[in-house]
Order: sequence, then structure tokens, then C-alpha cells
Amino acid sequence: MAVCRAIKANGEPCTLPANGPQWFCWAHDPANREKKRRRMASRTARSKPSRELTALKAQLQDLTKRVLASDLETRRAAVANQLLNTRLRAIELERKIKETAELATRLEALDFVLGYTNDLADEANIAAAAEVARTDWPQWRAA
Repeated sequence: MAVCRAIKANGEPCTLPANGPQWFCWAHDPANREKKRRRMASRTARSKPSRELTALKAQLQDLTKRVLASDLETRRAAVANQLLNTRLRAIELERKIKETAELATRLEALDFVLGYTNDLADEANIAAAAEVARTDWPQWRAA
């Protein structure tokens, strides 16, 4: 089986199997790099936490205006503020859980790429995770 012709950041050749006419693995194939970039950009653009944070900020602004204009009792405003803070903590927790899962995937890919594991999971998933890790580090260049 043909091996990818890309060079890793540490100067060693990539050891993943090559597939396709350019002799790159999935992680180093330039066509896949663009697909991954578009997919990640699209995912970021429709991020649920971003929409939720925008809505929460609008609610906080409205709450502040109503309290300052004496249209809302401070007791009710305090309770509303506590509830909004609870929602903010929940959004932050979701973000941390997602970030942790993404980092675990990237670490698994790095372990595989660096040869720290003999436990091969689905090769396509590992290659995809390696691509995510590689694209986040500009110094990692394909040959």
C-alpha cells in the first residue's frame, strides 16, 4: 500500500496510507483541507452558543433599561438576573464539554500520528482528527 508523501512538522514523513492520485493521505490531501475549512467555518457561523449569548445580552440590556427607568421592581430584576446567570453558566458548561471532546479527538490523532499508540481505531476518523489538529498549527506543512 502506498504511503502519504507529506512531511510532518517534526521533519519525518507521514506514515498514513495514501489514497488518491496525489499520493496524500486524507489528512494531507489539499482537496480535503478545503472541505474541512468550509465545514468548520459553516459550523462556527451557526453556533448555538453565539445565538444564545446574543439573546441573553439583549435581555440583560432590556432588564437594565427597565430597572433604571423604574419600570421594573429591583426584586424582580434581581431574580431575572439570577436566571440569566444560570443560563450563562449552562452555555459555558456546554462549551467546555464540546471543547473537551474536540481536544480529546485531536490528542488521539496526535498520538496516532506521532506513533504513541498501537490501538488503531477507525483509520478515517483518525485521519480526519489529524487534519483538524494539523490545520490549527500553521507550521505543519504538507510537502
